[in-house]
Amino acid sequence: MSMSGKDKKLLDEVRDVVGLNYYSIHAERTCCDWIKRYTQYHTMARREEELINGKAKIKVFLTHLAVYKEVSLPSQN
Repeated sequence: MSMSGKDKKLLDEVRDVVGLNYYSIHAERTCCDWIKRYTQYHTMARREEELINGKAKIKVFLTHLAVYKEVSLPSQN
C-alpha cells in the first residue's frame, strides 16, 4: 500500500529524499536525528506544514545548540 505525499510524515519524506540523492544510511540517520531534535525543541508534531516559514525557529534552535549544548558549527551545518 503506497502513501500519498500528504499522508506521509516528515521523517518518511526526508528518508525518501535522502535516499533518492544517494546519501549513506549514516547521513540519513543523522539528518533524521537532527530533525527529531528540532521538532522536540519546538514541541512540534512532525509534519511538513509546521516547518513552513520556520527561519526564525531555526535561528533560535541553532543558537540554543551553540550556547547551551555547545554543538560545533560543522555539526550545526
